[in-house]
Amino acid sequence: MADLRPDNPYAADRFPDSSKRVEFPPEAKEKFDFILTRYPTTEAALLPALHLAQEVWGWISPEVVHYVGSLLDLSPATVFGVVTFYNMYNQKPVGKYHLQVCTNLSCMVNLAYDIHDHLCEKLGVRPGETTSDGNFTVSEVECLGSCDTAPVVQINNDYHENMTVEKMDAWIRSKSS
Repeated sequence: MADLRPDNPYAADRFPDSSKRVEFPPEAKEKFDFILTRYPTTEAALLPALHLAQEVWGWISPEVVHYVGSLLDLSPATVFGVVTFYNMYNQKPVGKYHLQVCTNLSCMVNLAYDIHDHLCEKLGVRPGETTSDGNFTVSEVECLGSCDTAPVVQINNDYHENMTVEKMDAWIRSKSS
């Protein structure tokens, strides 16, 4: 038990820090209020509310889980269950550019692991880590639903299809200058 992995559900970073208070800034609160008008129940508004929260804070911290849950009158367990189910919600801070390499079957047979491994080596990170300058996070993800254009890399919210190691190198160079 003393050797808990960071992704262990009982690790200390999974629990909210009561000294950290989060609250939507006024413009985000307006967006949140609008979201509520678009859905029949608060539970139905959970996914868009979490997207908004991630847009504001860059990731869904335990404090954000509790905050969004309190706004929607949902238990933290319900919100946390959704956050951990979908890979579109970042459970840890990510870099300015989140490089999510799909490694499902179509992408895998089209050399997605070559791209993933090359990115990790080139940027000097292990999977899931962020570069020391905070610019890049490399993640392996399951199916991004773009099998006909495999391999695909999702960078933040944009798909980059028919990707190659060379195209990734060119993209990184364009963002590093």
